[in-house]
Amino acid sequence: MDDPRFLVLYGVLAVIALATFRKVLRDPKVETIPIVGSSGFLSSYRDALAFFTNASTLIQQGYDQQPQGGVFRVARLWRWEYVVCGPKHVKEIGAAPENVLSFRDGVQETLPTRLVIGTATTDNPYHFHTVRRNLTRNLHACFPDVRDEIICAFNDVLPVKDSEWTTLPVLPMIMAVVARVSNRIFVGLPLCRNEAYLQNNVQFAIDVVSSGQQIAFFPKLLQPLVAPFITNKNNSIATAIKVLGPTIEDRLSKENEMGPNWPGKPNDFISWLLELAEGEERTAPALVLRLLSTNFAAIHTSSMTFTQALFDLAAHPEHLLPLREEVEAVVKEEGWSKAALNSMVKIDSFLRESQRINNFGTVVMSRKVVAKDGFRFSDGTFLPHDALLYVAARATHYDDGTFPFPANFENPTKFDGFRFARERAEYMATHDSSQDIFKRQMISTAVDHLPFGTGKHACPGRFFAATELKAMLAHLVLNYDVKAEVEGARPRDVSFGLMISPNPAGKVSFRKRTN
Repeated sequence: MDDPRFLVLYGVLAVIALATFRKVLRDPKVETIPIVGSSGFLSSYRDALAFFTNASTLIQQGYDQQPQGGVFRVARLWRWEYVVCGPKHVKEIGAAPENVLSFRDGVQETLPTRLVIGTATTDNPYHFHTVRRNLTRNLHACFPDVRDEIICAFNDVLPVKDSEWTTLPVLPMIMAVVARVSNRIFVGLPLCRNEAYLQNNVQFAIDVVSSGQQIAFFPKLLQPLVAPFITNKNNSIATAIKVLGPTIEDRLSKENEMGPNWPGKPNDFISWLLELAEGEERTAPALVLRLLSTNFAAIHTSSMTFTQALFDLAAHPEHLLPLREEVEAVVKEEGWSKAALNSMVKIDSFLRESQRINNFGTVVMSRKVVAKDGFRFSDGTFLPHDALLYVAARATHYDDGTFPFPANFENPTKFDGFRFARERAEYMATHDSSQDIFKRQMISTAVDHLPFGTGKHACPGRFFAATELKAMLAHLVLNYDVKAEVEGARPRDVSFGLMISPNPAGKVSFRKRTN
């Protein structure tokens, strides 16, 4: 702090912050949108700092003030940000085209992946199409490999003995399992079990989130300057090229020699990427970066989801036996297959309920208004060009109803693992068609259930994620007993700003079943 350079830097940041608030406060286009917190010149800056530790409370307060749905704004360090509530407004965001409300630019504002990963994958995300099309279409064909890797990964990563309880930190263990299972499809054997490759992928996933959050703390003008000192992407890419590069070079060589459908071509993510890769993308470094980016998305979200589900299972042990009985019955009748997972309605319901209760953040569906003339909701609410908006996810999932409006869920703050299984059974008992029953499955998106978003930019990898996580949970309840480290309690979540994550030090006790 005694260094004059730091004093100058802090002075510049303060001027930028105050100038930003001064500009926005005087913008008549947004004056009608209510503010949660203070609107004063300096007090709003104080609220922006408090937001890092109190975001959930502030957003819940704003949500409660919008019983019919609407938009409110909160102060952040460098701008006002807008939070959207209500099914009508959520549907309008989900339906808006990219050239009006940008999903990509919204992500960049909250997690600047262009700086953390690189512009190649963010500006030309063709690997998303590979996930949406090839990965989803091949889930049935690849399921035996997924199942095999789940068995091997749990045996290796969860070293517990019969009749002996072993207490382990959950998140690191599950990240190791998810990395192996995902890469069984991404790169196949033996690379999916290569420790150097796996550890690099896991560390890359952690670094993207950590460094991205740090970079986003700075104003946009300074982010490109500080990013090289924060991100470790070059080290991760170098390690991945060293381990994975020879495999990709071999694939490229065989394709050049024998054509795109050469004999023995593996049915994995590398092959699917090569179907779409063109020009400079058909090189080992470029394809390695695509695989790192895909690993980040798969490992980060699925690991957090399954960790939260394990915490819920240990804290609510009354669910374990019904889940186990369902898996035993389905496997006896149908065996282990992708289709059999569709019959495990309690497994599906349990994971969906855990997603509902345990959000990755207080908000989802970040969007940036990129249309030059702004964006107007159907109720007349106007957001100007460059405005950043979100949907209040946690408040939506916990909505207990405000008269005369119904609650989104009955007893929404209570964890009820079979909530959605009952809803599906009730629907099927009273309707001739089961067409709408898919609305309450784990893969289904809705304006009142937002873990995967909704609308045009709903998560393209949710079909693979649901298959992987349901198969993992089914395997776990069939082969292990679990209990909470502290009976009836789950480890406290870690939150900072808009982000909420499972406690990385949280533990659960495991015991291998004797039969």
